[in-house]
Amino acid sequence: MVLEPKIIGGVCLTAHPTGLKKALDQQISYVRSQGSFTMPERVLVIGGSTGYGLATRIAAAFGGGAGTLNVSFEREPTERKPGSPGWYNNTYFDAAARAEGLVAESLNADAFSHDTRRTVIDRIRDLFGQVDLVVYSLASPVRKDPDTGETYKSVLKPLGGTYTAKSVDFLKGTVGEASIEPAEGDDEANTVKVMGGEDWTLWIDALADAGVLAEGAKTVAYSYIGPEVTYAVYRAGTIGAAKEHLEKTAVDLDAKLKSIGGEAFVSVNKALVTRASSVIPVVPLYISLLFRIMKSMDLHEGCIEQMYRLLSTKVYGADGTVRDEAGLVRMDDWEMREDVQAQVSAQWDAVTTENLEELTDIAGFRSDFLQLHGFGWDGVDYDADVDPRG
Repeated sequence: MVLEPKIIGGVCLTAHPTGLKKALDQQISYVRSQGSFTMPERVLVIGGSTGYGLATRIAAAFGGGAGTLNVSFEREPTERKPGSPGWYNNTYFDAAARAEGLVAESLNADAFSHDTRRTVIDRIRDLFGQVDLVVYSLASPVRKDPDTGETYKSVLKPLGGTYTAKSVDFLKGTVGEASIEPAEGDDEANTVKVMGGEDWTLWIDALADAGVLAEGAKTVAYSYIGPEVTYAVYRAGTIGAAKEHLEKTAVDLDAKLKSIGGEAFVSVNKALVTRASSVIPVVPLYISLLFRIMKSMDLHEGCIEQMYRLLSTKVYGADGTVRDEAGLVRMDDWEMREDVQAQVSAQWDAVTTENLEELTDIAGFRSDFLQLHGFGWDGVDYDADVDPRG
């Protein structure tokens, strides 16, 4: 069948296997071009099928020579319907890593489930004995509490009042205003339940109790803070409340892991085009401005550049884990530079539909969004018949 991007409400419902294979190969090539670095060789990634989680697997495997076990919940393809991007990413990554003689396995399962945790622990024992690094990179809008069976849904809403700000429809290329009604009732608590640190704690406790965390094991979760222009909708909203809970969780886990000489921390990463960021009002416009500025200053990084730099210089570099005064690893250090943010602020009010392409990198945003799903890659024949099963 011929596969095309099917986009509804800023969400792409299809994926192209050939394009995703090219995307993976390009990330592997980048890591190889940067050279190898020294890190432990036993890694568990919880949510390693796309974005930062996938990039961490690639950097660890092809830069650090690590074996990786990933758990993520993906939609499998059929003869008539493509799978989720993550399903193809897992398949292609595992094959590429194994071809290099590395341990690589992906479990397609609900990472919030106690049963999944038990299965993962068994696989750790079989594959590695213990793990040295646990990466927590889940990004799900829904979580079922493994003890009560209750299902919680996260929401993207401001706290306090209706939020209205400049935004962009990146597909149509039009600038306007977007309004979001404030959180109400249990919206904030539910979002924290899904996206906060509770599940991360369950994972680390289960791994520790099972004795599969090696001496000196580290665990990292990913977060975002962002600038003033996105603060009300992101950091000061329901998602921000969840991220703050995640960061407080890191402090508690860090204290627990001291007994084995380990540590827990949060990496605050750069704003990038993801399947989630594309539907957050204000964020696509901010990212489009940011990309143009950072590219002009030769500071731009994608997921793979960020994760290679994280592992090679800020987690396993000569100085060990490099944290700021709040205990956070700041991978948004280049994004939040004063000279970068000054340019974003100076141009924010000037952006209109008429000058959008000139003042921003909206074309780059659009391209990154499509490529996340395997579309828009040079050298791929998108008119050719493709077997969705890969």
